Amino acid sequence: MQYIGMPLGMWFLFKKSFQDHLVSVLGFSAEEATAVAAAAKPKYREIIGKLPEFEKADRFKMNIVNCALFSAFILSMKNRPSVEKAAEFYAKAMMNKPMRWFCRMSGKNKFSEKDIRGMQKTASLKAADRNPYSWNMEFLPYADGSGYEARFSRCGICTLMKELGLFDLVPAMCRLDYTMSEAGGASDFVRKYTLASGGPYCDCGYKKLSPKK
Repeated sequence: MQYIGMPLGMWFLFKKSFQDHLVSVLGFSAEEATAVAAAAKPKYREIIGKLPEFEKADRFKMNIVNCALFSAFILSMKNRPSVEKAAEFYAKAMMNKPMRWFCRMSGKNKFSEKDIRGMQKTASLKAADRNPYSWNMEFLPYADGSGYEARFSRCGICTLMKELGLFDLVPAMCRLDYTMSEAGGASDFVRKYTLASGGPYCDCGYKKLSPKK
């Protein structure tokens, strides 16, 4: 994967937020945060450069790019944060104004015909059969019409973070699913298992919120 297009754009979109939350969440001084961000940039480019290019129809390219960004910052710290602190850091760093806008726009189309078709298409792609840094999923609508579950049997984040020696921090990234669903304002996110915790799969369930009266 080349450091142009989305990977380059994501660095410029999130770099300041990641640097700022090194201070506000992890207690770094401003000088320390600047040094970590400076070290993270070449590390991020290195991680991106070792990844294969994703298929055009693969919607999960952004997920692996986000993982590379998070991993680059973690690998540039002298001391690794706990899972709890890493989860807080990642969620707050990712949820800047552009991401909150993206979540709100996505929430407006949640459970629409277009959304359902997109999920079905992604499930049929089975991109991880050809790219170990992508995902394989099943699309499972709830029988009562209350939403659907995306059930993942392959996870690109698990693959990449295991290679980087950061597998113990995968749960910190998984928690962003709850944050993004809440920001979208259309669904409650529910989950029982994750591959990172030894589960048989990752179940990402989206339950429709009741209309506000």
